[in-house]
Amino acid sequence: MTPEQYVQDKAAKSGSSFYYAFLFLPPPRRAAITAFYAFCREVDDIVDETHDAGVAATKLAWWRKEAAAAFAGHPTHPVMRALLPHVQAFDIRLEHLNAVIEGCQMDLDQTRYLDYAGLQRYCHLVAGVVGEVASGIFGRSDPRTVEYAHKLGLAMQLTNIIRDVGDDARRGRIYLPISELQQFDVKAHEILKRESPWGYSERFTALMKFQAARAHALYDEAFALLPEADRAAQKPGLMMANIYRALLREIEAENFQVLQQRIALTPLRKLWIAMKTNWRGR
Repeated sequence: MTPEQYVQDKAAKSGSSFYYAFLFLPPPRRAAITAFYAFCREVDDIVDETHDAGVAATKLAWWRKEAAAAFAGHPTHPVMRALLPHVQAFDIRLEHLNAVIEGCQMDLDQTRYLDYAGLQRYCHLVAGVVGEVASGIFGRSDPRTVEYAHKLGLAMQLTNIIRDVGDDARRGRIYLPISELQQFDVKAHEILKRESPWGYSERFTALMKFQAARAHALYDEAFALLPEADRAAQKPGLMMANIYRALLREIEAENFQVLQQRIALTPLRKLWIAMKTNWRGR
């Protein structure tokens, strides 16, 4: 299997909404974003699939060394061998990869966030930086597009957090800020238990509505920041945003039943949203 086949297989098997946006890119940009996405999946899967935190930390340390070696011209992993030919053309820097690894390290080091400001730091590393790299691969001519990409990355990561409350609780993690749990009188142990009938109390629903409203506001702010000159090039990002926002609305329609199930869009619906965004350009 070639490095290019490896990253393509990694992206396709993930089932991610991102994959549907990649389909609309010309081959060089599609190859670059697929390789970068595969890197993100590799390091993120370490945290989610490795039960021993010490082993996970060792694996992340290996990836730091591998990324540094690759940028020095000596890649060994197929993901880095697929990514390296594109780093210069699309301004993908070692600091970008290290930021993503740092964000994954945060998942090992802490399972709670005191406030929204602390959560934003985590989101910046695992989503904002990813958005910045992706926007460069898609093509940008206006520096304001970077701000748009960071804001959009934050909105999408908050959507992930809303969707994954139950899955994260199973791993002992709560990304909802402690200060906001207190604001809505929701106890951490209640979320961790994920038990009915408490699970979907008015308190929990109010907390989740608050989270969703903030995510919607960030989507609106991101769209307003996107310069018109880069709108056509950034259509893949808009496809992802529209898919994620449709997911958020689906979660709202299901009254935030996220503790014991994972609400998702069908592959056909994701593809339809991506195609519609491509036609409409927004």
